[in-house]
Amino acid sequence: MAKKTKKNQPQGFAKYIKWFWILFGSGVLAVLLLFLLASWGVFGTMPTFEHLENPSTNLATEIVSSDGETLGKFYLDDNRTPVPFSELPENLVNALVATEDARYFEHSGIDARGTIRAVAFLGTKGGASTISQQLSKLLFTKRPSGGLERIVQKVKEWVIATRLERQYTKQEIVQMYLNLYDFNYNADGIRSAARIYFGKEPSQLKTEESAVLVGMLKNSSYYNPIRREELVLNRRNTVLGQMAKYGYLTEKEKDSLQGLEMDINFSPESHREGLATYFRMYLQRFLNKWIDENPKPDGEKYNIYLDGLKVYTTVDSRMQRHAEEAVQEHMKRLQAEFFHQNTPKRNPTAPFLDLTRGAIDTIMRQAMKRSDRWRSLRRQGMSDEEIKKTFHEKTEMTVFDWNSDSFEKDTIMTPMDSIRYYKTFLRTAMMSMEPQTGHVKAWVGGIDYKHFQYDNVIQGARQAGSTFKPFVYAAAIDQLRYSPCDSLPDNQYCIEPLKHGNMEAWCPKNSDGKYSGENLTLKKALANSVNTVTAQLIDKVGPGSVVNIAKNMGFTKEILEVPSIALGTVDFNVYEMVGAYGTFVNQGVYVKPVMVTRIEDKNGTVLYEYMPETKDVLSKDVAYAMVNLMEGVTQGGSGTRLRHTFAKEQAVYKEIITGYPYELSNPIAGKTGTTQNQSDGWFMGMVPNLVTGVWVGGEDRAAHFQSLTYGQGASMALPIWALYMKKNYANEELGVSKDEFEEPEELSINVDCTKILEEIQKELDTEDDLELDF
Repeated sequence: MAKKTKKNQPQGFAKYIKWFWILFGSGVLAVLLLFLLASWGVFGTMPTFEHLENPSTNLATEIVSSDGETLGKFYLDDNRTPVPFSELPENLVNALVATEDARYFEHSGIDARGTIRAVAFLGTKGGASTISQQLSKLLFTKRPSGGLERIVQKVKEWVIATRLERQYTKQEIVQMYLNLYDFNYNADGIRSAARIYFGKEPSQLKTEESAVLVGMLKNSSYYNPIRREELVLNRRNTVLGQMAKYGYLTEKEKDSLQGLEMDINFSPESHREGLATYFRMYLQRFLNKWIDENPKPDGEKYNIYLDGLKVYTTVDSRMQRHAEEAVQEHMKRLQAEFFHQNTPKRNPTAPFLDLTRGAIDTIMRQAMKRSDRWRSLRRQGMSDEEIKKTFHEKTEMTVFDWNSDSFEKDTIMTPMDSIRYYKTFLRTAMMSMEPQTGHVKAWVGGIDYKHFQYDNVIQGARQAGSTFKPFVYAAAIDQLRYSPCDSLPDNQYCIEPLKHGNMEAWCPKNSDGKYSGENLTLKKALANSVNTVTAQLIDKVGPGSVVNIAKNMGFTKEILEVPSIALGTVDFNVYEMVGAYGTFVNQGVYVKPVMVTRIEDKNGTVLYEYMPETKDVLSKDVAYAMVNLMEGVTQGGSGTRLRHTFAKEQAVYKEIITGYPYELSNPIAGKTGTTQNQSDGWFMGMVPNLVTGVWVGGEDRAAHFQSLTYGQGASMALPIWALYMKKNYANEELGVSKDEFEEPEELSINVDCTKILEEIQKELDTEDDLELDF
């Protein structure tokens, strides 16, 4: 019996070993078959080789300033702009590897040790998902809904991860992963995340900042630095601990960094916020037109929200920021004075002046029917009467407010009251351009794009007032060879009926209703906007000559050939006005303003490059004479406050007009403009390499200041120009000129009026001597 027992024991043991290997082999074959079936696409479509080469991701169109900064992006759901591995800081890559995949540079897509550990401890000591697997999940798989789907998901991730490892380098996989991850708040990819959470480019991230973003990779919705600051701080410190554990930081460095507070600089990127919002919306219209006219090689249209275009612009982010700051500083203070003058006691019909109740009701009804609310309710099928009723029902809303930190406040009012409330705010427009190239350097279309989306730079057009007079003077100097030193009498002047298209006599008055009777030089007459002299000039050259010059300088609107245009009765926008004034500085050559220099696709292929549009309009002599004329405006005319302090004005302007006194000493040519009833205030300012135009006024012409003290261009618009230029001059890197305007080598027009005065005096002295001799 004993021998028999010994003989049967090995046979039974061998049977178990046999079945073990059969089961083990079957399991291995099953796993291999599972992977094979997955790779064949049995469990769902798998990416092709070409797909791996070019994974499909939505890329935002990036708007780049002339100084290399990102002004903004166009996107629908994905605010994503790829960043090459070379621009990722080492501390970010180290934090990622230490936290997410410590053996990343050792495995080939699947971490065997991590997988065994995860299975053995059921995930309690960490998962086994590698960076390559996480990338595959972002690229090609959907979130599983059940246990079986979860297993299939993992298998597909493993297959794709190994393919990615064969197709890409380790650096490229890291680059793709960080560029694809959604960090919330439209922070799609590391570029957007760095800008939105820290206000900087990825290459500028500090170690502790990189640790915050890497910590968010676990779950960006849960580890949200805006909503769960303490939780994210702890997660950041965990990441720093991992970096020390794997030798990327010393213990001392780790302890020091963990003791720092999180310095979140939350800068959300949306179409209504950020830098150059009005310019970006103009650019959107520009691009929509461009893609209609420039299809892809296969005939399809480019998509500015998905195709990752790169648009290089002329706008300088520093000058744009200076422009927006100048507008904000001045308009906030000017608005406070406007509110002060329009309290119910001072103006019962505020913000309107000189209007009947019926006229005001008409304005309000028109505004109601132009509103988004009206159009929306009409689309819903409501009748006009039903809609009107809703405009008189109080509702909660958020409105613009200069005195709030965010320029917004929550309130309760009727939609009709909100329309009137918004009409109390003064609007503005500002554009700055390099006259030699036409490059637009700054563009501000209003006081706040989120609440005032009408772009007054190019969409709006208002009466030019005295800023149109230089075109009359240019025609006179060009055709009659006048010089700035020639003079005309300041007397009431009438152009008779039936002349120059007038049916009746035209007898313009000076703004103050007075006439000195003196002979005024053209320089002094323009400096002080003397209407009688301008009337004489347009009578001599004819309105047609003035219109012809204006058209050649870029004005596209129809201009009636009548004498009254001399005083700026025609509506123009800031965009065309700046382009036209640039002709004077650019020695008589008009250069059409340009905003986009180049467009590239996501691969860097150039799709568009601009060609300058120029036209010779005036001779160098005439252009220089005009610049000399307009220098008189800032030397002794309506723009003199740029240079000097006036005792009688100082108390008033120091309190209200921002930045006064300005005390600018460099050569400046310019022209102020004020329209009837102080509805519009203009200032056009020029230095040798920068022309800037500013307009300020109400949405409605009936909303204006009561007097010229604040209602003139020198008070409404000039301060914005002055603040802007002082900020530009404070940054010498911008290279804004303080030099003299370039004088032609052989100037045929006399611009030195002191010589003429000396010659006149000599003639008078000679006549006296002759009389004595006689």
